[in-house]
Amino acid sequence: MRKTITDIQQMKVRGEPIAMLTAYDATIAALFDAAGVPMLLVGDSLGDNVLGFSSTVPVTIEDMVRHTAAVARGAQSALIVADMPFLTYATLEMAVAAARRLMQEGGAQAVKLEGGQAMVPIVRRLVECGVPVMGHLGYTPQSVHLFGKVRVQGRSAAAARRMIEDALALEAAGAFALVLELVPAQLAAAITERLRIPTIGIGAGPHCDGQVQVFTDILGLRDDFKPRHTRRFAELAPLIRSAVAAYVAAVGERSFPTAEHSSRMDEAELREALEGLS
Repeated sequence: MRKTITDIQQMKVRGEPIAMLTAYDATIAALFDAAGVPMLLVGDSLGDNVLGFSSTVPVTIEDMVRHTAAVARGAQSALIVADMPFLTYATLEMAVAAARRLMQEGGAQAVKLEGGQAMVPIVRRLVECGVPVMGHLGYTPQSVHLFGKVRVQGRSAAAARRMIEDALALEAAGAFALVLELVPAQLAAAITERLRIPTIGIGAGPHCDGQVQVFTDILGLRDDFKPRHTRRFAELAPLIRSAVAAYVAAVGERSFPTAEHSSRMDEAELREALEGLS
């Protein structure tokens, strides 16, 4: 049975940490589901982790619907949250249309959007329409061109207070959970203490109700990128390169495939098929 919003919120009540991972396809989603991940994020981070872009900005609603549907087919138990891509929730009408596609066509159980108090009318309208919404504060990747570079947010007293106010406003608007990205650990703890809804941290310290990571980071699939806020639980890139090099070598020396990997047909049937051919 698939996890529900209530299941995730009850984890906070019980003091049970919430593990969340990104997923972008059915195969990975099925593996993570089998491992017991309660919540999967089909993040627009697929832009720079799957599609080859330098940021999340070029990701379209069509991209998100397609990848969300793949994850929904692969995971049978995890709650699936889909990112609303850049500029798909600039107005109430656009937000409702994008959420409809992510849920009806993509099979998501919830959507995530970035921003603070300016997003309150959007969150409220989506919740009124029956759409569970996860908020996202701190460093918001869709605003990369405003930030200039990836950096921790909320270090000054004024910025920290604004973030607390944003978090409370999103909760009041009906958000069921809140991602805190690249936020000082003390501030993340203060926000978590003040909210009834779960906080999910990424680069926000150990005091959030849960953690989310991009799976390519924790599995070591990229040699060129290792953010400070992640831990490598495996180093799969060298293993994959080694396995693929062995495959290439086996094909080159004709040691693969062998009879063990091949099918056979009746020799008489083959002779009949070849009869009369040059």
